[in-house]
Amino acid sequence: MDRIRVALADDHPIVLAGIRSLLTADPGIELVGEATSGTDALPMIHSAGPDVAVVDVSMPGLNGLELTERVSGECPSTRVLVLTVHEDAAYVRPLLEAGARGYLLKRSAADDLLRAVHAVAAGGIYLDPSIASHALDSSTTTGRADADGGGEALSPRETETLRLIAQGFSNKEIARRIDVSVKSVETYKARAAEKLGLKTRAEIIRYAAARGWLDAFTLR
Repeated sequence: MDRIRVALADDHPIVLAGIRSLLTADPGIELVGEATSGTDALPMIHSAGPDVAVVDVSMPGLNGLELTERVSGECPSTRVLVLTVHEDAAYVRPLLEAGARGYLLKRSAADDLLRAVHAVAAGGIYLDPSIASHALDSSTTTGRADADGGGEALSPRETETLRLIAQGFSNKEIARRIDVSVKSVETYKARAAEKLGLKTRAEIIRYAAARGWLDAFTLR
């Protein structure tokens, strides 16, 4: 089985060394690059092409949010896992909007970093257990009503497409999984989002979490 290729970006050398030690202890992970600023991290990620990029939020040059946006747009095969000291759930939504697949607190890294890396690499979403419930509490009223059964019913294809989108799969991956064209996936996604009034990826993720679709990817 191929190892998960991981790149790191953090401007604190001690933290970087600690993360490196945790990752290299797992035989299923290969460390392929490191950077101490967002500015240096972007070309490193371009060059190394990791499966997962573990990035800090507060870095010189490009910050974690800007880096996540750039990586998501320019390196779609690389999934971003944010590793941060920020426990305020308000940080989560913009990072998910930017394309992050995971959000882990540094104080949880010793216990949960490897689990988060494996979950994100497998195509899932990982939210730190200590902030996930608070982040999900900010669900829109529409999302909560729909999760309780309100709103126009989705077709089985629309439901499956939305579930896989929330779990982090690309349109191409979804098309392969449900054996339809990429264009069909885009149509199912648009119809489902319109029916439920979901306008952003973060809203889709919160809707999915409220229905239990992410239970295999978060809080475990």
